[in-house]
Amino acid sequence: MGTALSSFYPVIATEDVAAAHDFYVRHFGFEAVFTADWYVSLHRPDAPQYELALLDSAHPTIPAGHRTPLNGGLILNFEVDDVDAEHARLVDEAGLRELLPLRTEDFGQRHFIVAAPDGVMVDVITVIPARGDYVEQYAPGHEPRPQV
Repeated sequence: MGTALSSFYPVIATEDVAAAHDFYVRHFGFEAVFTADWYVSLHRPDAPQYELALLDSAHPTIPAGHRTPLNGGLILNFEVDDVDAEHARLVDEAGLRELLPLRTEDFGQRHFIVAAPDGVMVDVITVIPARGDYVEQYAPGHEPRPQV
């Protein structure tokens, strides 16, 4: 399989590192482990293996011709125990812009999607049992199960 992997995390190219930093800290419980005006490395203090980095889209470490913000297309999935409570907290209380209303999917999710800075979408999910034809589409042993 090649070299052992010691870490894996997304890096979001953003036009406003400070706004993105504030968004993930305030709404999703991340904390900064490295902060510069052009780059922030975040992790969850309760689960440090969950990492996320933010990079100024104009920074010279990004190859020429690729120094643009994301502006859509990326979805970050956050699986939680109680999606209804998170919907109340993030949409009703915090006023985040909802892109997909809270709903239950036959493929094994109850979820909603909110807008993050620079067009990133955050899909907040509680895993539920799949229904109908979707049950048979999962490989044995990989069927969605509610979190305990």
